[in-house]
Amino acid sequence: MNETEELPLMNYKMPLEIKQIYILDDDEAVLRALKLLMVSYGFAVDMFSSAGEFFCVVPNNASGCLILDIHMAGLNGWDTLRRLTETGSKLSVIVITADKDERFKERALKAGAVGYLQKPFEDLSLLHMVTRVFDKTGGHNEKRK
Repeated sequence: MNETEELPLMNYKMPLEIKQIYILDDDEAVLRALKLLMVSYGFAVDMFSSAGEFFCVVPNNASGCLILDIHMAGLNGWDTLRRLTETGSKLSVIVITADKDERFKERALKAGAVGYLQKPFEDLSLLHMVTRVFDKTGGHNEKRK
């Protein structure tokens, strides 16, 4: 068997080694849909409905990619992103939001996110972004090294 496996509908070859994705969103339907998508493309996925739960479970030195919603009860996405930056987390973060504020993209990227998508977004847009994260960094955020 080849060292790489072809992803359908994409011109991308993904290594057979498991790449870790964390999804943090307080909408259960979004969590389930994103997990199904990512698992179907060979990613390992852990889901969290609150930032508190995420920080209790995921060690600060974890590598991988965090798909992070902005609007959540308790510790919101902005606070979560700030905490990740302040603690030196190596996770690459892709921010997702249903908010229509055009300034959010610039704010997210300035805060250390490596990508930004506005809901609803195309599955392939997220997949391309995630695979670029692993291609470039292996799941470690270069901005926070």
